Amino acid sequence: MLYLDPPAVPSRGRLWSHLISDLSYAELHAFAEALGVPRRGFDRDHYDVPAERVPMAVWLGARLVPSREIVLLLRGAGLRRPKPRTVPAPARPAGVSAGSRVPG
Repeated sequence: MLYLDPPAVPSRGRLWSHLISDLSYAELHAFAEALGVPRRGFDRDHYDVPAERVPMAVWLGARLVPSREIVLLLRGAGLRRPKPRTVPAPARPAGVSAGSRVPG
């Protein structure tokens, strides 16, 4: 099944929705292609879909759900790909530059 949330994310002068599948990425890519959403709209585990495409997505069979359900559905299907966490670099001792070796 395919799901999308109401358009609520502003970017580049438009509002955007998130389109997901609870079955597979293959289903998601095929649906996005049928909807006319370019592959560059794919972001790890979902497609960003402009608000003007939402009615067509629903007409083609996607189910409109609240935004909070999108991640729950992805996790439940085992298809969630969160952004990698950035780990801060360890602090350097005072007086040690980035290129120098610390005696050990």
